[in-house]
Amino acid sequence: MFVGHAVFAFALVAGAAAIRGVDSTRALSLGAVAAAFAAAPDVDITYAFVGVVGAQTTDALSVASQFWQTGNLVHRAMTHSVLVAPVVAVAAALWLRGRRLRRQRELVAAVALLAAVVAVAAAVSGGLGAVVVSLFVAVAVAIAEGVERWTDLSPRATFSTALVGLVSHPFGDLFTGSPPEMFYPLDATLFADRLSFSVDPTLNLLGAFGLELLTIWTALVVALSLSGYSLRDAIDGRAALGAAYAVSVLLIPAPTLELSYPFVFSVLAVGMVGAAPRVGIRSRRVELPDRVAALCTGLAAVSIAGFAYTVAYLVA
Repeated sequence: MFVGHAVFAFALVAGAAAIRGVDSTRALSLGAVAAAFAAAPDVDITYAFVGVVGAQTTDALSVASQFWQTGNLVHRAMTHSVLVAPVVAVAAALWLRGRRLRRQRELVAAVALLAAVVAVAAAVSGGLGAVVVSLFVAVAVAIAEGVERWTDLSPRATFSTALVGLVSHPFGDLFTGSPPEMFYPLDATLFADRLSFSVDPTLNLLGAFGLELLTIWTALVVALSLSGYSLRDAIDGRAALGAAYAVSVLLIPAPTLELSYPFVFSVLAVGMVGAAPRVGIRSRRVELPDRVAALCTGLAAVSIAGFAYTVAYLVA
């Protein structure tokens, strides 16, 4: 779901801006900033690399398991709180305003807010919590710096996009892994367990995978529409080759949320068909697809592969 958080926020904000008649360049900027903030909470997974470094094995699945076991000690906690999100969004807007107006008052206020967030994390979760939240607020400031440097968005627009990105993030995590601590630092639970598509663990994983693909397609359609590209012209017929992935139902273990790596890595590899060179029928020349065509064709191939695998799994 790492990618899904960002593209969902992008589609939501850029799509809403386009509907309201905002020009395409500004709509894309708003969507990009929302996407950046939506990805920021997952900086907490950085701690998982401690587990990778300390792993006593080179087996890929064992290393992946150690990665998640370590990361889940802090993942989806303090950085995924809908109570922390507005504070960080306000701080980002204040930081941008201070940088734009060259005024220390707003910068000091932003630092004070972010320091308070770190202090609360330290009081509730100790030193590790303080370190993780420090990374989180540093990323938020870095995004605000990027907004100041590469866009003309106002502090108010930055606050709104940051809030949408940060608040939308934890809801996407309800379909995979353990539910986020949405009311951190309060000891309150909104969702006690993740949402499931099926009691069958494999169909549940495939449902989450399908939701991710749907989210990516939505964001892609919004981005192409705002950029003046035609989705129909961007997809090559080679995407149909993804149907051959159905045979993998006989070759890899049935995927679940606990053991998804063989399926995820192999089905994503199908997307490489989009970047493969093609030979012109008339010119006989080898042609490389442009980036948009490669992305769209690859995503279409992965989508077809996922659907074909699901049908094969149900029939098998």
